[in-house]
Amino acid sequence: MNDDSTNAGLPAVVDRATWQAELDALRVREKAHTREGDAIAAARRRLPMVEVDSTIPLIGPHGPVTLLDAFEGRRQLIAYFHMWHTGHPAAEQCEGCTFYNGQVRELSYLHSRDVTYATFCQGPYEESVRYRDFMGWDVPWYSVRDSADRLLPGRQVGMFHLVCYLRDGDRVFETYWTNGRGVEVMDYSYGLLDLTAYGRQETWEDSPAGRPQKWDAATGDTVRTDGRPTAQWSRLESGRSDDLGATGG
Repeated sequence: MNDDSTNAGLPAVVDRATWQAELDALRVREKAHTREGDAIAAARRRLPMVEVDSTIPLIGPHGPVTLLDAFEGRRQLIAYFHMWHTGHPAAEQCEGCTFYNGQVRELSYLHSRDVTYATFCQGPYEESVRYRDFMGWDVPWYSVRDSADRLLPGRQVGMFHLVCYLRDGDRVFETYWTNGRGVEVMDYSYGLLDLTAYGRQETWEDSPAGRPQKWDAATGDTVRTDGRPTAQWSRLESGRSDDLGATGG
C-alpha cells in the first residue's frame, strides 16, 4: 500500500447509519445557509441605484465605444474589472483575475435573462486582448484603462471589482458591486472543493489536524503553479503563444 492508505489526516470511519445521521444534521445548516443567501439576494434586489454617465468611453475590438454600447442592447450588464500589469509578460499577469474571470464561459443563460457579461480590463486593449486569446476566452473584452477612475468612483482603481449595471433607455445605473471574496460567485472550483474532505487545502481554513494545507493565500500560490497562473500551463501545452506584444509599461 502507498502512503495515501494510512489514517493520517483521514476522516473517522463509521457505519453508514452514523455517517448519514451526521450528514443530515449538517444538511439543516446547509439549508439555513441557502435560505439566508436567498434573503440576502432579495435585499440586494431592493437596493437603490446610482446613475452613471452612459457615454463613458471604452475601447473594444473595433475602437472606441461607450458604456451603453457594452450592454449589447440588453437590459443589464455585469462587468468584471480585470487587473492588468502593463508591459509585463503573461506569466506575471494577475493569477486571481485569471482564476475568476476564466471560469465565466457559458453566457447563454445570462443572455436569456437579458444580461450581458463583459470583461473591463484595466490595461491597454491590444496587449490585454492577446491575453484573452491566449487563454481561449471568448467573453466580450474592453479596455477601460483611461476611464476606470470614472467607472469606479470611491474604489481602488487597478484592483479587481465585479459591478452590475441596469439600463433604462439610454440611461445607465450602477446597482451593485463587490470585490475580494465577493467575486467567488464567479467560481465553481472552490465551490466544488468546499464539498470535499480536504476542502480548498489552503492554510487559512479550519480543517482537522493532518489534512493537507499546502496552499497559502497570502502568497498568491493558491492559483499559481511553477511561477505562472495555473490555468496558463494547459494553454502552453496546447501550443498557444503567450506573447502579449508588450513593449514596456
